[in-house]
Amino acid sequence: ENFEFPLITKSGMHIEVLLNATARRDEQGCIIGVVGIGQDITARLAQENEYTKLIDTANAPIFGVDTQGKVNVWNQCAMQLVGYSSEDVMGKHLVQEFITDEYKAAVQSVLDQALCGEETANFE
Repeated sequence: ENFEFPLITKSGMHIEVLLNATARRDEQGCIIGVVGIGQDITARLAQENEYTKLIDTANAPIFGVDTQGKVNVWNQCAMQLVGYSSEDVMGKHLVQEFITDEYKAAVQSVLDQALCGEETANFE
């Protein structure tokens, strides 16, 4: 399993590292230590933070759901438009809990298509 952690360089700079550690074994299969393979993910995390800021401050409501349809992205504009904070909606099923009955099937269909890689533009 991978593990993310900060590492301090010789110059005192902090970098983020993704570590994969596995047992190191001798010829008889006995564990004699650990081998760690690290990857500098500092730039990737900075890019993800910028992406998150862009979504959160957009002047359009933006939401995201996971593969089970549970909300995992909810920006400030969505919050202002419908009145639910991100704490109110995170982890809850978007269609079952926040879409009116007459549109549940249609909205679920759009989400299912998107989860299959098909885009739907201008759904009303």
